[in-house]
Amino acid sequence: MLTFYDQSGSAIAYLHADGESIYLYQGTPVAYLVDESIYAYSGTHLGWFQDGWIFDGSGGRVFFTENASGGPIRPIRKIRPIRGIRGIRPIKGVRAVRPVRPIRSLSWSALTGISFFDQ
Repeated sequence: MLTFYDQSGSAIAYLHADGESIYLYQGTPVAYLVDESIYAYSGTHLGWFQDGWIFDGSGGRVFFTENASGGPIRPIRKIRPIRGIRGIRPIKGVRAVRPVRPIRSLSWSALTGISFFDQ
């Protein structure tokens, strides 16, 4: 299980042991991973996962994992909350065409926390 921390060091989401499903700590399924792309269950392309970072559509860094490399200075990680009961994953919509990957920024994204998944 990988935990995704935001720029304040709060644990927001995690990658389930299946290596695909992303859940908020409250138990809500919000996205899934295909290769290095992250998609909402609606099929919307949200961003990329690479080198322990989740990047938004413009290359800004949204979340980091414990083993993230490069990028901006990471804050001290806060204690992870207790995971809620996992909700049932929705049916996956037709995936949007993966956009051209932008140049990765060394800065944090304007999207923070849960707002990344609400695109």
